[in-house]
Amino acid sequence: MTQSEALARMDKAAEAYVKLVLAVGQHDADYVDAYHGPESWKEEVITEKKSLHDIKLHANVAIGELQNLAISSFDEIVQLRFHYLLRQLQSLISRVDLLCDVKMTFDEESKALYDAVAPTFTESHFKEILRHLDGLLPGRGRIPERYNKFKEEFIIPRDRLDTVFTAAIEESRTRTKRHISLPEHESFTVEYVTNKSWSGYNWYKGNSHSLIQINIDLPIYIDRAIDLASHEGYPGHHVYNSLLEHYLVRERKWIEFTVYALFSPQSLIAEGTANFGIEVAFPSDERVDFERAVLFPLAEMDVSKVHLYYRIHEIFLKLNYAGNEAARQYLNGTIGRDEAARWLVDYALMSHDRAQQRTRFFDQYRSYVINYNLGQDLVKEHIESNGGTPDNPDRRWAELTKLISSPRLTSGLREYRGKK
Repeated sequence: MTQSEALARMDKAAEAYVKLVLAVGQHDADYVDAYHGPESWKEEVITEKKSLHDIKLHANVAIGELQNLAISSFDEIVQLRFHYLLRQLQSLISRVDLLCDVKMTFDEESKALYDAVAPTFTESHFKEILRHLDGLLPGRGRIPERYNKFKEEFIIPRDRLDTVFTAAIEESRTRTKRHISLPEHESFTVEYVTNKSWSGYNWYKGNSHSLIQINIDLPIYIDRAIDLASHEGYPGHHVYNSLLEHYLVRERKWIEFTVYALFSPQSLIAEGTANFGIEVAFPSDERVDFERAVLFPLAEMDVSKVHLYYRIHEIFLKLNYAGNEAARQYLNGTIGRDEAARWLVDYALMSHDRAQQRTRFFDQYRSYVINYNLGQDLVKEHIESNGGTPDNPDRRWAELTKLISSPRLTSGLREYRGKK
């Protein structure tokens, strides 16, 4: 088989993949996160309405076609495309299995869908971190109550929220554009919404445009302004999707990147780069300086408490795997909803209302939670192992850009070496 014949077969598998993702979306409302391909394909899929059984059969055929290709002589990016298509199709079959009520543990599911398993931590791990917070938090009594009491004065007032968020996203955009060449026409719209299980969401619409939604069901703390602006916008999801569309769809005509299957290995890269991108755009000292000079005053907060807030926040971030443990136990059936919420209150320091909201996220998105923290750790390790260390910010940006503009998946990152 010639290279041109092999590439043609890859294109055919790519078309099959897009249509199969859309077909799964007919059975799973959350599966298709974005689509900006041919409208006729969507109409074709709606008309056909393949059964889950037929979707699985067609996916296996596409996998077989790919596995018959010899790719060792292809350029690296074409090899990356091959592995991307293969792994995404395998994940699609696993999602179909779950929709057909095949039972998987939390770890089995995350491996099948995202090609990754998060490390397991015991209660003692989180209790040790909490001990470090004890001496910093004002007051006496249980740490969760003291922590949430301390944070009350750092809630962005509702009437200041848009002003604060606009300033945060404009600064994120400015910092990103210094290092990443974005399409000239890229743009976004912000909406404030309610009754969601998540705090923020980027709905990519194609043609370098995103709808960014911010959930205002619960209070939004000052640190979330930059987190959401960077994660959902710059250099996060909006930039990630814009670059994939520009470089892979428009320049290379790789149609598979017109669709985003949410429950797939692609999400570990998307969420991991979006989370680590916050640190890339706002190194710790620069972030504190910007918030003290701009965001705290806009939110009408006491700037003298910026450093204490972030000393406490830095320790709090070490608890981020507590949410995984709650999800793992809850979805494995070893604890119920109330116990999961209690774990989130005790070890993730969530308010009762936020913990209940998070259990609804577990119901809807299940093992997806690993993509945020494990994804961030894998991306961080990968970038720093390739020279993108904090003291080399230009290389840091360059390595991040590589990840968000090429067909990278979990297998392309170094194995996570976090302690169990």
